[in-house]
Parts: sequence; structure tokens; C-alpha cells
Amino acid sequence: MKRKYALLGGTLGHTMSPPIHLRLFELKGRDAEYGIVESTVEELCDKTEYLNSLRGYNITIPHKINIIQYLDKLDDTAKKYNSVNCVDNKDGVLTGYNTDVDGFLRSLSANGAKLDGKVLLLGAGGVGRMMAIETCCAGGELTMAVLPDFIPQTEIVKQDILNLCPEAKVNIVTFDAIDGEYDVMINATPVGMYPECDACVVSDEVISRTKFIFDAIYNPRETLLMKKAESMGIKAVGGMAMLVWQAVSAHEIWDGDYYTEQEVQTIIDEMELRVEADFPSN
Repeated sequence: MKRKYALLGGTLGHTMSPPIHLRLFELKGRDAEYGIVESTVEELCDKTEYLNSLRGYNITIPHKINIIQYLDKLDDTAKKYNSVNCVDNKDGVLTGYNTDVDGFLRSLSANGAKLDGKVLLLGAGGVGRMMAIETCCAGGELTMAVLPDFIPQTEIVKQDILNLCPEAKVNIVTFDAIDGEYDVMINATPVGMYPECDACVVSDEVISRTKFIFDAIYNPRETLLMKKAESMGIKAVGGMAMLVWQAVSAHEIWDGDYYTEQEVQTIIDEMELRVEADFPSN
């Protein structure tokens, strides 16, 4: 019997999750379907009966926190961030996980980057908060750059970090006050995302003082930030890697399947080409 999975989210017209998950199932010879479930926050309760009929599902904005009330258990990753993006349904017991963390860390590891040096994080909301906490847990010296209006929110993130890692080195600056050299720069802002592909979140001068860049954006395949970095000889990785790796983690949870780095990289390449084909104006 074909097993059913889905992605739960708000507006999912351009999601890459179905083709990614179907390729992962295909690689391991699994007979499965993967669909989408669009829902507003107000409609979520009405969707739970269908979601509970699935073998598992993924969650994206705006339901990563709201879904928790409908689950039976949370994995430690989900508890740590109070955020769920993967649900496993085994024998009617619904367990929530946060595989965004795995996606982020494994993307960096696969590209030889580490978080234990000087890290510049651009933006600290949403997934940026997770990236900030993971950096400090890894022993990195973190600088968070945000717009002036976001400083109060970022101070809360800083306090969250210090509650978890009291010895953490955390600094908050505005974008125009970024100074010094960095081992890793992470873009957790939407600046440069399709269709505003001509935007770059920081100056060339700031880019030039970084050894490695991770841009969480996956559309376009190469943001202007990444293009500028590569023209300077700086390695840059886009968000498709994180998207695919977090999906791999979901399959490990659902089926215990193992994927080599080469298999995963093949899917990353395929999906990046698909984005390029679907959005030719990039």
C-alpha cells in the first residue's frame, strides 16, 4: 500500500519539497506519495484529521509553532527551538522534530565549513535564531547584524543564547556598523530572493572580509551575494543544500534510510537546475 506524506504550509505554489522528497523516496525504492496541504492558521484545526491519516509530514510557515498543540511528543530538537518542521506518525503516535537544524549543520559540514570561529549572521529572525544559537553552541564568536528597528527583538535572541550558553560571545550591530573579518557569513534575510534578485544585503567590502558564505535563499540558485563572493574567490553555498539536507533528515526519521553525500549533492544539483528552469528571469 502506497504511503502518503505531505507538506503543510500557508501559500505553497512554488515549494520545492514534493520533488525533493519524491527523489529521496525513489532513490531507496520506496512506494510513496508526497502532496501539499495549504492552510491558514485559522483552518489548521480542520486539517488535523487528514494530517493524522498520513505516515508523516513536513511543516513550513506559518505552522511550525501552532502544530505543536496537535502532537503527542516532541524530539529534543523541537523542544530546544519550540518549532516543528517534521512529524513522524508511527502507530498513531505523532512525534515532532526540527530537522532545519540538521539541514543547516549538514550543509556546512558537507562544504567544509565550521561554526567555531568568527561568524557574521545577517538577520536573526525565524531560522536565523536557530542559526545564532547553533553558532554559539559550537563555540563560535557571533556577530548579528540587523536593521535598527530589529535591535529589540535581537536582544531577546541574545538573551535566549546566553540562557543556553552562558559563556557565549555575542555582539549585535546594525548593517552599516559591520566591522572586522569573519570565518563564516550567513545570510538569514530575504534580501536577494526572487524576484528582487539584484539586491545584495551587504557591501562588497564586507563580503571581501569573509572566508565562507552560506545564503539561506534557494531562489535564485545563485544570489547576487553568492556571485560577488565567488568573483572574489570566496566559497559560497545557497539554501538548496539546507532544504535538501533537512529533507534527508526527515527520511532518516521516517524510514531509517541512509544517503551518501554524493546522492544528496546530486539531488541538490537537480533541484537547483529545476529552479533555474522554472524561473528563467533569474
